[in-house]
Amino acid sequence: MRLAVASGKGGTGKTLVATNLAWCLAARTSGVAYVDTDVESPNGHLFFPPDDSWVERHAVPVPTLDGADCSGCGECAMACQFGAIVADTRGVTVYPDLCHSCGVCLRACPERSLREEARQIGTLRRGHVGAMGFVDGTLDPGEARAAPLIHATVAMAHDADILVIDAPPGTSCSAVAAVEDADLVVLVCEPTPFGLHDLELSLQMCESLGVRTAAVINRCDVGDEAVRSFLAREGVPVVAEIPFDREIATASATGVLASARVPGFASTMDALADHVLDGPRRRLP
Repeated sequence: MRLAVASGKGGTGKTLVATNLAWCLAARTSGVAYVDTDVESPNGHLFFPPDDSWVERHAVPVPTLDGADCSGCGECAMACQFGAIVADTRGVTVYPDLCHSCGVCLRACPERSLREEARQIGTLRRGHVGAMGFVDGTLDPGEARAAPLIHATVAMAHDADILVIDAPPGTSCSAVAAVEDADLVVLVCEPTPFGLHDLELSLQMCESLGVRTAAVINRCDVGDEAVRSFLAREGVPVVAEIPFDREIATASATGVLASARVPGFASTMDALADHVLDGPRRRLP
């Protein structure tokens, strides 16, 4: 089962929910893995420092000129939908940071003057935290495209029975890459006008992908009822509510799991875990 924890913006408590939910699930059953796909700023390791780490570099294929047979016809540039190739009478110039590794330029070239070479874009890490699996990825500084590394990060946890995917915030390509194959997306939101706006965008993203959703309202005792009303209208179940608690904030700021420090918080995460484990038997809307 792939469970993604997402949010419309940063700072809503997404990593708080993802890390504590993974911890609660791992205490109940085996085969759980926490997967941090926020590759531009991963922070799950602050709560789950892995006992052992296996690290590898990740590369994607990009085109490069192979020999001097290029006539500069421009067929490859016209075929590229991402502006990664510019052609003129002197030949072609490839901009690898714009390349999406689709390979269409190689098929379009009549002279077969292009070949693919590996271009490293980031680092993958895999390990364990006790019996729980841990995977994260870190994008190299300056890289424009996070989605390939996110896909590779999730793929590294292929042998886990339950994946808790800590998704990037927002609704960009990075967030889509993290949640598109999820069995359930838990949207963490706040009951404020700003929180409602971003929740609407996140729900639209999930609906366009055809993935099931549930919601967790963080700092539920701050703000108004607009978020609850919206979720009710959309038929999105609220599976947990977390009140504002300075101790939760302190635990998160110091890299400590709130479930291990704050009385009552573990029971909130246990209730969320019930919905996750019952999901295959009791389908949420």
